[in-house]
Amino acid sequence: MKDLLVPYYEHPAVRPAEWDALVAAAPRLYGVVLNPASGPGEHPDAGFAAVAGRLRAADVRVLGYVDTAYARRPLADVLGELARHRDWFGTDGVFLDQVAATEGEFGYYRRLATAVRGLGRGTLVLNHGTVPHPSYARIADVLVTFEGTWATYRRKPPPRWTGAGAVLCHLVHAAPAGVDAAAPARERGAALHCAVPGTGDHPWGTLPNGLAPAPGTR
Repeated sequence: MKDLLVPYYEHPAVRPAEWDALVAAAPRLYGVVLNPASGPGEHPDAGFAAVAGRLRAADVRVLGYVDTAYARRPLADVLGELARHRDWFGTDGVFLDQVAATEGEFGYYRRLATAVRGLGRGTLVLNHGTVPHPSYARIADVLVTFEGTWATYRRKPPPRWTGAGAVLCHLVHAAPAGVDAAAPARERGAALHCAVPGTGDHPWGTLPNGLAPAPGTR
């Protein structure tokens, strides 16, 4: 079952074994978020281009990461970064981060979604990190309605989703070893998930539990 959507923000030259493990997990992967430099960076990166090609060859969506700063970034800047993802890494989808959740910013994201579709960018993922206004489900394929720690996920799960038209995803960090978020995600209405052990400011530099390479493998 392809139920893992994995943000993995490490360079392939620094973590080659981890990227090998991620490619090997292709049968479980809905998609992988490619994030060379909090976006595509200023120049093409051969290492990321190579892993993107391997993922596509394994039938895994490659989603280009772009930060929208809660609708504060100019649309032209966001679209420029998406174009670089496409041209340099052959991405076939989009992962927009720091997406606003209220109805007031919906117009910004509707215009952005229209432009993304016009570019033929395939899958559109909006990372709200919380449950957004139901209107967002009309423009996206996937809505990330939770991003936070495992402790919070257990203690205060996201409220019930009342919208329709998009797949839900939950991203969990600081997950204890052995924790698999598949069942609790389904119980909370999310078909996609990712639970990693990473903590602090850079949790997405770790792979989901169960996918890490064997110790000593580099």
